[in-house]
Amino acid sequence: MTDDDDWAAALAGPPQKPMKRRTKILLWIFAALVAWLTLSNASWLAPDPVGKPKLIAHRGVHHLYDKRAAFGRDTCTARHAYTPTHEVFENTPDSMRWAVGNGAAMVEVDVAPTQDGRMVLFHDWTVDCRTDGTGATRDLTLAQLKALDIGYGYTADGGKTFPLRGKGVGKMPTVEEGLAALPVHPILFNFKSKDAAEADQLFAILKASGRDSLKLGDAFYGAEGPVKRMRELMPDNWSFDLGHEALACSKDYVAWGWTGIVPESCRNGVIAIPINYQWAYWGWPDRLIARMGSVGAKVIVFGPYEKGKSNEGLTSAQQLAKVPASFNGYIWVEDIREVGPALRPRQR
Repeated sequence: MTDDDDWAAALAGPPQKPMKRRTKILLWIFAALVAWLTLSNASWLAPDPVGKPKLIAHRGVHHLYDKRAAFGRDTCTARHAYTPTHEVFENTPDSMRWAVGNGAAMVEVDVAPTQDGRMVLFHDWTVDCRTDGTGATRDLTLAQLKALDIGYGYTADGGKTFPLRGKGVGKMPTVEEGLAALPVHPILFNFKSKDAAEADQLFAILKASGRDSLKLGDAFYGAEGPVKRMRELMPDNWSFDLGHEALACSKDYVAWGWTGIVPESCRNGVIAIPINYQWAYWGWPDRLIARMGSVGAKVIVFGPYEKGKSNEGLTSAQQLAKVPASFNGYIWVEDIREVGPALRPRQR
């Protein structure tokens, strides 16, 4: 061996041991991190959730429609309805009672003010889509709204036939009629506008009716303005912003939930979980439920999220089967007639 070989060996030899040692240390650190992430977010190590899941019947019992064709806030959903299987309309007393009969723990309805200071249960900004009238709901009087046929615009074949025409005349209800339909059952009220004054209007109606909304568990959601005002008027009731607050909590938890720290955006709020993305939520289900419970946040499971399709609740027993048996939060339901009876065996 030459002097040059000795010199090369001297340079190459000694550093190899420290390199191997550093590699082993890094591997041990990585393994420890993986173990910590696994155990700290393990659902099976969390306390067993107490209670059963609670179904929220979106619009009560309503006529389903093609969510892809009717994608967008202002699309006329009645123009994309599936073939009707009943003659009960969303946001009506019959719809609300039927939803409860099918297992709804809470019935969601939409509130809209009238031109003459009343308030009705109706989803759309205008009456052009579903009814035989025209104009913004809030620009019409109660008498004008009561004269409309709320089944006029439904079609399942592109406008060739309108099977529900004439069957919804005079059926747009007031909020008072909705309260009378469910006197001892919680209602989830959806504010359709950003006007905080609508919270005051609904609060006055609830108060005048003698309804004990706190005892019954009534809840309120919508845009920031009316939700913030309702929190001031009824601080002990559940009020939330499903669009902004729930989305912020969901995004933040997916990004940071692995640390075990619940984001501030979730405190006293709502986390929304699509059933096809349950895997993305750290500690799902039991660990996440415990974490959200520790900060006063409620958990709502929704139907599958798909790009280019309106968000929706569960529509089938097959989707319900994907919700873990231990889940005790809320499930947003589009078809309560299908999902409600499928849940009953799990509630025994």
